[in-house]
Amino acid sequence: VVYWVYWIICNFRGSVTQGLALEVGETVQILEKCEGKGVFPASYVHLKKAIVTNRGPHETVVPLEDPIVTEVTSTLQEWALLWKQLYVKHKVDLFYKVRHVMMELIDLRRQLLSGHLTQDQSRDVKRHITVRLDWGNEHLGLDLVPRKEFEMVDEDQISVSDLYKMVRHTFPVPHHLLVNLKSFTYNSIGEDTDIFFSLYDLREGKTLSEKFMVRLNKNGGPKNPEKVDRLCALFTDLSNKDMKRDLYIVSQVIRTGRMLLNDSKKGPPHIQYRRPYGCAVLAMSDVLQTISELKEEKDFVLKVYTCNNENEWYQIHENIIRKSSTKYTAPSTNYGLIISLQLLRGDMEQVRRENPLIFSRGVAITRKLGFPDVIMPGDIRNDLYLTLERGDFERGGKSVQKNIEVTIYVLYADGEILKDCISLGSGEPNVPEHRSFVLYHNNSPRWSEVIKLPIPIDRFRGSHLRFEFRHCSTKDKGEKKLFGFAFTPLMREDGTTLSDESHELYVYKCDENTTFSNHALYLGLPCCKEDFNSCPNIPSSLIFQRSMKETFWISTQLSSTKLTQNVDLLALLKWKAHPDRVMDILGRLRHVSGEEIVKFLQDILDTLFSILDDNTDKYGPLVFQSLVFIINLLRDSKYYHFRPVMDTYIQKHFAGALAYKELIRCLKWYMDRSAEVVRQDHIQEAMRALEYLFKFIIQSRILYSRATCGMEEEQFRTSIQELFQSIRFVLSLDSRNSETLIFTQAALLNSFPAIFDELLQMFTVQEVAEFVRGTLGSMPSTVHIGQSMDVVKLQSIARTVDSQLFSFPESRRILLPVVLHHIHLHLRQQKELLICSGILSSIFSIIKTSSLVTRTHTHTYTLETPLHSNLSVIVGFERALIPEARRKKSFPAEAVGEYVSCLLSLLRQMTDIHFQHLMENFQSKDELKEFLLKLLCVFRNLMKLSIFPRDWNIMRLLTSNIILTTVQYLSPALHKNFTEADFDFKVWNSYFSLAVLYINQPSLQLENLSPAKRKKVLDKYGDMRVMMTYELFSMWQNLGENKIHFIPGMIGPFLGVTLVPQVEVRNIMIPIFHDMMDWEQRKNGNFKQVEAELIDKLDSLVSEGKGDENYRELFGLLTQLFGPYPSLLEKIEQETWRETGISFVTSVTRLMERLLDYRDCMKGDETENKKIGCTVNLLNFYKSEINKEEMYIRYIHKLCDMHLQAENYTEAAFTLLLYWELLQWDERPLKEFLHYPAQTEWHRKEGLCRKVIHYFNKGKCWEYGIPLCRELAFQYESLYDYQSLSWIRVSLNNTYIKNLLDLEYDKEILMIRFHNLPPWPVPNKEFVCRGHDYERLEAFQQRMLGEFPQAIAMQHPNQPDEAILQCDAQYLQIYAVTPVPDSVTVLQMDRVPDRIKSFYRVNNVRRFRYDRPFHKGPKDRDNEFKSLWIERTTLILTHPLPGISRWFEVEKRELVEVSPLENAISVVENKNQELRTLISQYQHKQLHGNINLLSMTLNGVIDAAVNGGIARYQEAFFDKEYITSHPEDTEKITQLKDLMQEQVHILGVGLAVHEKLVHPEMRPLHKKLIDQFQMMRSSLCHVSSQNNIILQPQGVQIHTQSCCSDVTHEPKLTRVEEDSLCCHCPSKYREKKVIKSYSPSLAPLLGLGLPAQPGKPPVLGLGRVVASEEPHWNKRSATGGLGALHVPIKRRVRWLGRVRSGYHSRFCPGCLHIFCCASLHLIVGSTTVNI
Repeated sequence: VVYWVYWIICNFRGSVTQGLALEVGETVQILEKCEGKGVFPASYVHLKKAIVTNRGPHETVVPLEDPIVTEVTSTLQEWALLWKQLYVKHKVDLFYKVRHVMMELIDLRRQLLSGHLTQDQSRDVKRHITVRLDWGNEHLGLDLVPRKEFEMVDEDQISVSDLYKMVRHTFPVPHHLLVNLKSFTYNSIGEDTDIFFSLYDLREGKTLSEKFMVRLNKNGGPKNPEKVDRLCALFTDLSNKDMKRDLYIVSQVIRTGRMLLNDSKKGPPHIQYRRPYGCAVLAMSDVLQTISELKEEKDFVLKVYTCNNENEWYQIHENIIRKSSTKYTAPSTNYGLIISLQLLRGDMEQVRRENPLIFSRGVAITRKLGFPDVIMPGDIRNDLYLTLERGDFERGGKSVQKNIEVTIYVLYADGEILKDCISLGSGEPNVPEHRSFVLYHNNSPRWSEVIKLPIPIDRFRGSHLRFEFRHCSTKDKGEKKLFGFAFTPLMREDGTTLSDESHELYVYKCDENTTFSNHALYLGLPCCKEDFNSCPNIPSSLIFQRSMKETFWISTQLSSTKLTQNVDLLALLKWKAHPDRVMDILGRLRHVSGEEIVKFLQDILDTLFSILDDNTDKYGPLVFQSLVFIINLLRDSKYYHFRPVMDTYIQKHFAGALAYKELIRCLKWYMDRSAEVVRQDHIQEAMRALEYLFKFIIQSRILYSRATCGMEEEQFRTSIQELFQSIRFVLSLDSRNSETLIFTQAALLNSFPAIFDELLQMFTVQEVAEFVRGTLGSMPSTVHIGQSMDVVKLQSIARTVDSQLFSFPESRRILLPVVLHHIHLHLRQQKELLICSGILSSIFSIIKTSSLVTRTHTHTYTLETPLHSNLSVIVGFERALIPEARRKKSFPAEAVGEYVSCLLSLLRQMTDIHFQHLMENFQSKDELKEFLLKLLCVFRNLMKLSIFPRDWNIMRLLTSNIILTTVQYLSPALHKNFTEADFDFKVWNSYFSLAVLYINQPSLQLENLSPAKRKKVLDKYGDMRVMMTYELFSMWQNLGENKIHFIPGMIGPFLGVTLVPQVEVRNIMIPIFHDMMDWEQRKNGNFKQVEAELIDKLDSLVSEGKGDENYRELFGLLTQLFGPYPSLLEKIEQETWRETGISFVTSVTRLMERLLDYRDCMKGDETENKKIGCTVNLLNFYKSEINKEEMYIRYIHKLCDMHLQAENYTEAAFTLLLYWELLQWDERPLKEFLHYPAQTEWHRKEGLCRKVIHYFNKGKCWEYGIPLCRELAFQYESLYDYQSLSWIRVSLNNTYIKNLLDLEYDKEILMIRFHNLPPWPVPNKEFVCRGHDYERLEAFQQRMLGEFPQAIAMQHPNQPDEAILQCDAQYLQIYAVTPVPDSVTVLQMDRVPDRIKSFYRVNNVRRFRYDRPFHKGPKDRDNEFKSLWIERTTLILTHPLPGISRWFEVEKRELVEVSPLENAISVVENKNQELRTLISQYQHKQLHGNINLLSMTLNGVIDAAVNGGIARYQEAFFDKEYITSHPEDTEKITQLKDLMQEQVHILGVGLAVHEKLVHPEMRPLHKKLIDQFQMMRSSLCHVSSQNNIILQPQGVQIHTQSCCSDVTHEPKLTRVEEDSLCCHCPSKYREKKVIKSYSPSLAPLLGLGLPAQPGKPPVLGLGRVVASEEPHWNKRSATGGLGALHVPIKRRVRWLGRVRSGYHSRFCPGCLHIFCCASLHLIVGSTTVNI
């Protein structure tokens, strides 16, 4: 039924009320048309006729138009989506190419729809369309489309075998090279030039093509103005063999002008000479790939090289190619010939149609020299290629050698010069004469100049060539003096032409006055040595005398389809002139070349049959042999295309009505003698010619029958039957011991199928079929007759099946049994499988075609039943073939594809009757079981192995459909024969495995297809996954109690089916898991096996990328499942074991969440942080909730690998430590696991320990590696493994050293809060993260915003308000936090180095804090510190940092408020610690070189103290009013006072270090710092005295006078006893020390106000010193400049720096507290320093 539908011609967005959005190419059926507003405008659609198929919700609209127009429409729609993606993926080049092709397709489609094309034009347009469609599909990764005559093939209308062959076979096409000369930029010539292009084969050393000639004027433009932009040539008929040659484009430049280019005196200007100038070459191998890929011209520049010696001109191109640089001169510039090349493919007619613009430019067709590789009938040529090779001439009494020019004429028998019979090259018109180029001063010139002589065939006989030799004088007259000539006739007296070889011609003397008006005067002379020998008596009184010392060489090559050079051939054609020589003439025919025979094929055949008619008895055998020779000649590939000429001759020109009798007699005579003759070459040749011999026999009989009205019919039939008896006799002979007989039989079998069509002209189909069956039956049935004969026998059978005879049903009834018998034998022996597959595929193709014609299967069943009986054999060998072919790369892939297509063809054509008949034929269940196992195994191999390429989707879908249909036919047999008591696990397991593989195969995953392709598949086949799932579920239900056999083995495969993203498939499969749990519960009282297997498989499947978000819903109550089956949870709730079941399903659901998050992170372009976070979640889940140790360990290693990839070595070490902790120091053997070999538990733990230590070292967390080193050391020591113990001790020692010396990278700790940022980290949660090395807050924030580009950064640490929490926007809050160490023991130990303390401050920390300042009550405008409170938030993490991740979630928050005084204490204390650490680093030279950091820090503290800073704290908290009103803060005030005192002293030490390291240019800054420091001290003392607070250096004991007094006298030697040490000094330092000190003064740096005494240097000792004698001062200058204190010591001393001009101080390297002396001894700080 034809419907009218509307096609959308313009996009409509549906922007009106209830509007329907439409896209171009869609169809709508209009039910009602409204006058007002509708759902879309009426002008947006176009009415078309169409057919609607599959009526219903999934109906298909097929327009009644040309199918290729419909294909273009749907293809363009599919391309449009992919085309846009090319731009997104930055594939710009392909983007523009596809756009160009799409525009071309639209234009071609428009031409087809116009209806104005002729039939030929329409065919061309369709061909152009299909070429572009196939190109686009290939480049866009779409499916291959099989076509037949430009239209898509319907796979329902063709057999699988034919479809396979259609998409597999390709055919070679000829190539053509387009050469276009764009310019000649070598401008130094200034004369007219001729440029010749040709193709040269270096390997064979010969020119391959004719020459293409371009004539340019002295300005470089074409001499013919009409040829501007038309200087192009097409070198045609290049075969694939030619393209593989070592080809070069050779270009020779010949100038026309003066004799010498640079000498204007050589010759007058009116005399023109053709002179060689230069040569250029281009290797095709260098450019072939480039021009093959392009569909447009590509430019190349050819350098023109000049010849150094003109004697070498003939081989200059070879010298350039071989780079013989001494024989040519390279150009001074890179300019030369600019040409463009383009490679075209196809026959010439196709090239003309596809490239009309090229031929509109007047392209010069340049052919190959001689005949092409394949000579086509009707290819008429008559070209003689003449090469001027060389000459030897006398000097002629001249002092210098001659400048010789050769002039060539072609003259007819009457002496007329033939016009336009000389061609110098394609591209220029023919000329009547040709003048060669002149080689300067050369009596033995070598030209090697090729010209073509296209002489008409009627003028060839009697014509001759004359060569005139002139000396070109360079004197003032510039004469060209004739001094000799040579000649040669084109055809000999016997009628043959010049032979293709070199000819040495005689040179005859003459002078300028000689005229050649009477050519007979020299034609009677011998032209060469052969002529001289034939006429030795030549009179000496002739006008022309031969020059005995001069010779001239030419070579010729004839390419003619009408002329011959062979004497024997002429003798045969003129046999009646010599009837007595007929026997000899026929015998010599074998020596005639093939080219000559095919040129005169019809004449030769007429001659042979006329000889046969003349005397049959005498000449019959010889004529038969000659005919056999000619027939076999046409079997040569070079002459194969002349077979149609032979066929035409037989049908239209053959007249030998009596010939059949002699031909049959001779043929039978040959066959009958095959058992007797030892040498059988002539018999074998006759067998090879059997096809055309029968053609002649049958045609002769037809002619005779017409002439005699059917007389002698019975005699003819009898002779044919006798001939077939001879054929059977030959084939029945035992050839195992006779190699010659094998060849004879092989020749006969090869030719035998070709005679069927001829026999059908005279016999009925049944008669011919009986002839063939008898002949095939006479062949030996065994496959052991020899491999070569096996091949030939099967090839003969294959050609029989492919013949027209086999297409008749009545002949197949006769032939099919014997054909299948031979195939059956080979299949069982698995021999010659490739040929067998071809035979089977042909049989199936014929049966399919026959069934389509008859539309009934009745005859198919009756005739083709033997095929189905061979099904088990086919399946058996194919089961072994497919895996074997995949293992052996040498096995041809075509064989596998052929067999698969054969099997699929057979199964596709089998109906339920065939399957029923097949099942009934099995004698026992064992046979049925074996067959089912083999067939299911073959199907599984088809699913697992890629038999068909990726783009053969049509074959993949058809294969799936056939497998599904077959399984539906076989399922009842499986259920009937192998259930209950006859249950067979192997068969059922194979069935279920096939079903799982089938549902999961990639070609059926419709979700991955484009919408258009998905619709096509659904319309054609439906969703085959659902159909197979129903089959699987039905068979599972039929198992009954046998279900327990598949638990837990089938859990993983069935789980894989549920991961297919198809709702109906999942709904069908989920109840099977309930069955499994229920049956295991019944048997074991639990379902542990189901649980364990389900979790393992779920993890592996989801990790492979399967499953989606909706999948988890199948296990719970998240959505209401539709379909006939309830959800798993609903079914479990009805069971007695519902509690454990519900718990299990809940755990699986939570596992699914984590697995899907993990899968999505791994698949997508997610950051490392997200991947690591998802892996940590899974790892913790397996450890805490499910307790699956193996999965837990797997994810430990996955997480470790991620950390290593991100260079998070510390986190990698902590991760691997989790596995280490699971192991014990036992000798328990462990199996091979992951990358670990089979080893003991002790060795695995040892290896892990070493690896963890290594990762801690790389992460610069050496402190964590120390316990592991000790653990390993203990193990080695207990085992007396001293070698390993020494290694670990060295490693431990290195770890200690690195702890003290190496710097740990600075890492900032940051808190992150995510809001509305799925999928990970968890939304609205807080995390603390370790930043990367040297990564600051700003950089970290930018990195996170890069990971979450939609997020908004919150610029404050406050808790988000309710508006932010309730909105849908994404927010990211990041700020720095401070670690709060849990253990302060190490931090309180004075002797622990600062580096170690800094490590423990930021590592192994779970508590972090950040402060938010605010004012409580009214803000004090004079001093805001009085009311400045701190809101301190402490974050407690789930795990300490660092750990297995850089991120850990905040588990708990603690909030406290800090008073202003407590805040001040904290600020000063932190600043003191910061200063102490920094100064210590500079003092220990850990930071060296640049002291900017120290300068800025000191300046920041001192300047703040002067302008506010700690002075503000004193004003705020040391005020009497504050002290009185806050008596509870007395201790805190005292603590703040002590911290301030400490800061003063630290700053003093810092300035001392700064003075020592400061650059001279920075001295002003240093002086400024000292001045500000004095102001700072003064201000502190002033403020303190006002408030009656005594502020003095910590730990100072003054013995005689105030520290502020001026001291002018020298101190005395003082003994410091224990009781005089500072009260802050630790007891371990309270030992008696004797300090001898010469202290003239101390610098004001110490805050004591003691001026230095000029001329006396200060003395300062450091360390724990016991002096054995008086220290003494050595001055370096008399004025007291720089000096040094020398202290003889018994114990270690660290001396720091130098003393400068009375201002200096010294301090301890381990502590920044200072001991100092004024007029009396005093002690500062708890340290060992005494001054």
